Amino acid sequence: MTKVILFNKPYGVLPQFTDTEGRPTLALYLSQPGIRPAGRLDRDSEGLLLLTDNGALQHRISHPRHKLPKTYWVQVEGVPDEAALERLRRGVLLNDGPTAPARVRQIEEPALWPRQPPIRYRAAIPTCWLELEISEGRNRQVRRMTAAVGHPTLRLVRWAIGPWTVAGLAPGEWRALAADEYANLIQETKNGNLETPRHRRQRAGAGRQVPAGGGRGRRPRGV
Repeated sequence: MTKVILFNKPYGVLPQFTDTEGRPTLALYLSQPGIRPAGRLDRDSEGLLLLTDNGALQHRISHPRHKLPKTYWVQVEGVPDEAALERLRRGVLLNDGPTAPARVRQIEEPALWPRQPPIRYRAAIPTCWLELEISEGRNRQVRRMTAAVGHPTLRLVRWAIGPWTVAGLAPGEWRALAADEYANLIQETKNGNLETPRHRRQRAGAGRQVPAGGGRGRRPRGV
């Protein structure tokens, strides 16, 4: 049976299994034979990485044609105003062309695991958190998008890919998809309409308050 792994990639770990420079890689955490990342997550980013031993599925998950949405929690420098958020929603012009429209909103600081090393605190410069959902996968896209509207990214956590999240997984931990989850992945990557956690919340009841989270992968207040 095809293996699909959900892995919470720690900060500073390369999204590959070997490195000629001796930097930390996935091999420190995963020993499943034949699996490969479906998409990338930069060394200085954290959170959900999907891996599989099925090459065709790897392509379907990672290729933007299938519009598998990815949800990021992004700590940015400064506090974006509504005009900056609207630019992200419409799409911003990068050096490799305009981005597709994104879903974005400001959220309260999520109760995530501590990052090592921590973000440098500067009392004179405020920060805030955004929830940003995109379906593209350009190189360092989220960081370039926030910088383009004047708010550089300080910390970037991929919370979800489609309906799957890192909830319950500490950095370096992983779990395999159950049989029913795998069947849903196969069907919905064909259809191109996987629900994200936000879509499920909206369908369950718009405007309902979500209680505060904390600890390993729980949701932030107000999300």
